[in-house]
Amino acid sequence: MSSNGEPQILRHSVAERMAHWVVAIVFIFLFLSGLALFHPIFFWISALFGGGPFMRWLHPLVGVLLGVVFYWYAAGLARDNRWLPADAAWKRNMWAYMRQEYHPSDTHKYNAGQKLMYWSMVPIIGVLLLSGLALWQPWFAPHLSPTVRRIAGLLHAISAFVMFVGIGVHVYAAYWTRGSITAMVRGTVSQRWARFHHPAWYQEITGKRP
Repeated sequence: MSSNGEPQILRHSVAERMAHWVVAIVFIFLFLSGLALFHPIFFWISALFGGGPFMRWLHPLVGVLLGVVFYWYAAGLARDNRWLPADAAWKRNMWAYMRQEYHPSDTHKYNAGQKLMYWSMVPIIGVLLLSGLALWQPWFAPHLSPTVRRIAGLLHAISAFVMFVGIGVHVYAAYWTRGSITAMVRGTVSQRWARFHHPAWYQEITGKRP
């Protein structure tokens, strides 16, 4: 029960929430430190992380941490992110949904927008991890040709930008969908929230028709 007596449903376990917030915090660090490493105009950001040498040492280590935590987290979410026939209708009506002119009645735990975010991040973070390893001094980069390092640098920058845009959309959508951020903090949502936003999931969890 919530503080107002409304029945609650568990949406995110403690482990899922911890992994989510670790990924979020790590992403902020990697994005800011990556900007500092990307161009001299942003190098002043390195002062936030103990200076350039320490930040250069820390950035790849935290990048590996992102890969480990994210793929562990993603593995647990894979089943609920399977693409279903109902998701095709959501995708066709995406803009109408954003204008609140369309509301699906068969959305499972995650809607098609959330699934697209999930399946886009899986390869993007893989590219970031592999290209980052190729750029890692002094461990891997010296053993690769300049051409490979240049390609890795380009892929790393493009993937980082795509991830930045994706995370921005994700944060905006979470803010726009009232109750989503609270659910990732407390772990629970009200039955009314679940019934409205994810009716098929609500029926699966409670056995009640929306």
